[in-house]
Amino acid sequence: MNFLESIRLSLRALRANKLRSALTMLGIIIGVAAVIAMVGIGNGATASITARIQGMGSNLLTITPGQSNSGGVKGGVGSSTTLSMNDVDKIKLGTAVKAVAPFTDNDFQVVLGSGNTASQISGTTESYEVVKNVTMASGRFITKADVDSNARVAVLGPTVVTNLMGDPNANIIGQVIKIKDVPFQVIGVTTATGSNGFQSSDDMIIAPITTVQARLLGKKTLRNILVSASSADLMQTAQDDITLEMEKAHKIQAGKADDFKVQNQADMLATMQGVTQTLTMLLGGIASISLLVGGIGIMNIMLVSVTERTREIGIRKAIGAKSKDILLQFLIEAVVLSVLGGGIGIALGYGGSYLAGNALTMNTSISPTSVLLAFGFSAAIGIVFGVFPARKAAAMDPIDALRYE
Repeated sequence: MNFLESIRLSLRALRANKLRSALTMLGIIIGVAAVIAMVGIGNGATASITARIQGMGSNLLTITPGQSNSGGVKGGVGSSTTLSMNDVDKIKLGTAVKAVAPFTDNDFQVVLGSGNTASQISGTTESYEVVKNVTMASGRFITKADVDSNARVAVLGPTVVTNLMGDPNANIIGQVIKIKDVPFQVIGVTTATGSNGFQSSDDMIIAPITTVQARLLGKKTLRNILVSASSADLMQTAQDDITLEMEKAHKIQAGKADDFKVQNQADMLATMQGVTQTLTMLLGGIASISLLVGGIGIMNIMLVSVTERTREIGIRKAIGAKSKDILLQFLIEAVVLSVLGGGIGIALGYGGSYLAGNALTMNTSISPTSVLLAFGFSAAIGIVFGVFPARKAAAMDPIDALRYE
């Protein structure tokens, strides 16, 4: 019997049990769809984050709290609150520094009339506009006078405006919002910048850092400090100067770990890409478990099929079919189930990735290599988990098979 005849017989056997075949493919479909969707979302998140970090400019430095020692116990990076406004004053003295913006934030409920929304409230200074290249859609940004006077004024992102008023183009300038029962007058709305899928500056409220610390947070520590170097060529000089000044201010002894961390855009990009790639691999690995379960399901159903078709196998062998013909037929059935399930899973994965991208407002990306790997892995599962049932069918004695009731 030739190969095409084996395929024809296999397809006929699968069509005879359509519901069983569909249920058998379900594990493969779910597994492949999940892997494809996770890879697409992960690639899209990586690309989005990369674009946003690069869009901040090549001369941005970010200073974050680093390791701290308390009672002999060392905390992790970012676990301490070692940054203060005194550090900001020291950093401003650097000759390679263009602007410095302290930054602190927290999530609060924001109320305007009958409308309310949860949003990130960020405290900073007038320098934030320069450091982060903020552009205004309407109104103005906070000023040094606002910071010095603890003014209760706020600049809203367009998403906040939409959430509060239902229309991103609504005139909200001059209106008063309440955050933690503290009234803030809206003085400006920023231009939309989009989301990276995890955080969006469009869903942010910016207020003077002095007001946020005193009225909302009740503490004067900083989340981070953003620094704009005078030029891209002076980035390393600025980074070295900042590190030296802060080590003096924080009294860091030689050979001891700094309680802060200075990162440039390349460092941040590498860190974020590493996080998203690790997350993608983790989620993809979890989704791959479904493929393993799907393979076990195929083997289980094929074993049931071999038992049900014992007399058929006996008759075919009695009229001249060889063991390799029986082996090939059942192996093809298993591979067809896997490949069909993989094809459907790839299509569903594309759809799921697209819908997730729309929900997260980012473009997902699925490479042809990922599709080919998923398709090839599906076929491999059919071969691996189909070999045992196929060998069992091929090894049957025709006389014993014909006696089977």
